[in-house]
Amino acid sequence: MSAAVEIVSFGYLHDEPPAAHMTIDLRHHFRDPHVSPELRYMTADDEPVRVAVLNTPGITDLVEATASAVAAFASGPSAGVVTVADGCAGGRHRAPTFARALADRLTAAGHQVTVRHRDMGKAVVAR
Repeated sequence: MSAAVEIVSFGYLHDEPPAAHMTIDLRHHFRDPHVSPELRYMTADDEPVRVAVLNTPGITDLVEATASAVAAFASGPSAGVVTVADGCAGGRHRAPTFARALADRLTAAGHQVTVRHRDMGKAVVAR
């Protein structure tokens, strides 16, 4: 069953997580490109960031598990937009890369997907 899906990537250090059916916290389990000086000022728009994030063990499994959870929400009796929020520390690296990978997976499964990167364009957070 296909559904309308909204994916919102965000950074926990900027504001509260957006309202969502599922919120995926990427902060503690997946490689943070921010710690690499050569990647710190890049974003998920840059291939080296995407490669670093997507080559982190477990990330593709999490994309698949999240896609399965979206399918479960979509099969429920109350059809409507399924919202997935995924966050990392600053919202520039892990979260938008994950959001795009999830969007690709869900689009391939026939869902209508929109993606919004709430914090990707914001300045790097000093930490």
